[in-house]
Amino acid sequence: MPLLTCQNLTIKYEWKRVITDLSFTVNARDYLCIVGENGSGKSTLMKAILGLKALASGQIVLGEGLTSREMGYLPQQTMIQRDFPATVREVVLSGCLNRCGLRPYFTIAEKLIAEESLEKLGIPHIAKRCYSGLSGGQQQRVLLARALCAARKVLLLDEPAAGLDPEAEIEMYGLIKQFNIDGITIIMISHDIEAAVDIASHILHIGKTPFFGTTAQYLESDMGRSFPMLGGGPE
Repeated sequence: MPLLTCQNLTIKYEWKRVITDLSFTVNARDYLCIVGENGSGKSTLMKAILGLKALASGQIVLGEGLTSREMGYLPQQTMIQRDFPATVREVVLSGCLNRCGLRPYFTIAEKLIAEESLEKLGIPHIAKRCYSGLSGGQQQRVLLARALCAARKVLLLDEPAAGLDPEAEIEMYGLIKQFNIDGITIIMISHDIEAAVDIASHILHIGKTPFFGTTAQYLESDMGRSFPMLGGGPE
């Protein structure tokens, strides 16, 4: 059974229908990139998968015992988040909140999970620094470490490399790819189609005529061939 099955989804944003009759599946260890034009509903779809946005119709089925609390989520950053007055360790540890339930404290095991996430992202040396004083690349690593604390099976990432310089972007994609190799299923929104086909196992292209399939199938499709940077378009 797939880890995630989306069947005939229709989703509205305020009064406007942004996604209509969309179906796709995600299996364990997949690396799915969601691409499409601005306003096509990519972030709205991700929020629906997380249970943060109601569906107009259709259904989302979680398989293999997966629950929404086992999904790590890295949303797009806002200016308020960039100025958040907490230490790096506190921000990362907050990713364990779903593990606490009604318990008003973190266990030793949860604190160890946070420390492991700091290590995996290569940022234990800045654990005591204030989050708001970090560079954009460092902040994204901190937020990814936070999402990793919550992710037992799946990471959902909304443009994790947005605003980063080219070197930091390459490093970010490399980290995410390693998590996938280590067994975490990745669902990532990207504005960069060229990067998406380079790193993903599957592509979901949202638009007037949606496409879902493997990256190889996407490159051979009319949709994929329409992008010159992917080797398509007129010669």
